[in-house]
Amino acid sequence: MVSETILPGTLYIVATPIGNLADFSLRGIAVLQGVALIAAEDTRHSRPLLRHFCVHTPVLALHEHNEREVTAKLLTRLQAGDPVALISDAGTPLVSDPGFHLVGGARSAGIRVVPIPGPSAAVCALSAAGLPSDRFVFEGFLPAKQAARCQRLEALVRETRTLIIYESSHRIVAALSDMAKILGKGRAAVVARELTKRFETIRDGTLGALARWVADDPDQQRGEFVVLIRGAEAADDETGLEEERVLKILLEELSAKQAALIAARITGGRRNRLYALAQTLKPKV
Repeated sequence: MVSETILPGTLYIVATPIGNLADFSLRGIAVLQGVALIAAEDTRHSRPLLRHFCVHTPVLALHEHNEREVTAKLLTRLQAGDPVALISDAGTPLVSDPGFHLVGGARSAGIRVVPIPGPSAAVCALSAAGLPSDRFVFEGFLPAKQAARCQRLEALVRETRTLIIYESSHRIVAALSDMAKILGKGRAAVVARELTKRFETIRDGTLGALARWVADDPDQQRGEFVVLIRGAEAADDETGLEEERVLKILLEELSAKQAALIAARITGGRRNRLYALAQTLKPKV
């Protein structure tokens, strides 16, 4: 085992495995064994993991429903000199997981925050996807309701960086369908499911083909998902400026939806992309 000097009054942000327990770093285990308290997203989920690695440190629940209240208690412990570790159910804390208020509060109070790196589903999927990885944008989970989800996707139509999106098993079919409809059925993408686990699946194709594949196979609708989507082609500068000029004129009299429809007819641009642009240009009332 690795020995780790645990610093008093320090908040440790510890990444845990996303599936395969062998991915847990020796340093991460040593920190969890040495701190005074562990704040965990779900204690029922974390306790079996901690027992497996002979971590007997007291555990306190910190989740989205109690984070503000528990943060105050943890800051008091830290200011009194107790070292505290934060873990999520899986992966790196704060990446689509609770902890923002705790880390922000600790830094504001002058408390040292030390990251203990390890697995992250987003980076794990990106490394194996075969899509451009020099520039990417992490979107986390899309909205659960279809109208809000589609609105968010519309805003991403022109994004040129690789998109990384998390999705749950009960929404994956609907989400992929919406992605194909709004971002384009022919857009290159990858669906990564159950990363590092027994039934790990990483499949590439077009959004349309992937949406059909998942919808037709119930086995591919189980587990945790990362969807990666190739970014949009960068628009020609002159074309983009002309589209923007036309939209600005139309938006003086029309809604974003109507303006995008007419602008698409005038410029030959894609209506979904023009609608996303119109939403950014239209003044807020």
